[in-house]
Amino acid sequence: MEMEAILSQLKKNGTAEAEVFSPEDTFALGKKLGAESMGGQVYTLTGDLGAGKTVFAQGFAAGLGIREPVNSPTFTILQIYEGGRLPLYHFDVYRIADPEEMDEIGYEDYFYGEGVCLVEWAELVQEVLPENRIRICITKAPDRGFDYRRIVISEGREP
Repeated sequence: MEMEAILSQLKKNGTAEAEVFSPEDTFALGKKLGAESMGGQVYTLTGDLGAGKTVFAQGFAAGLGIREPVNSPTFTILQIYEGGRLPLYHFDVYRIADPEEMDEIGYEDYFYGEGVCLVEWAELVQEVLPENRIRICITKAPDRGFDYRRIVISEGREP
């Protein structure tokens, strides 16, 4: 998997696709995107349980230079990491019953702040997501192998 080609495709077409065959590949793609990210960007992560969203997030954080362990913030909804070149605001909204609960967290301060946001299970809070975002969808295909993942990266709202 050629990371530069994927990023070039994303910049040129607004969308890119990668096939990865290991958690290390998923981590590496996340790391490359984290290294290229800019303050104020919102990345959404969608995919089934076990698809690799947290592995991707760990790579993304590494790309920002964050050295502390990154785990899915399922019970806290938001985990803040400030040890890298930009703050990382890592949301896991799996347990949110109503998108209005995002108001209680003060999501706008993070979505429109100086750091970078990663939102796992973003499909559950579509109503509050900014139009200008980068969507990452990770899907498994067991017939292609246990560790195979298809990762589609695109800019903008859901189609």
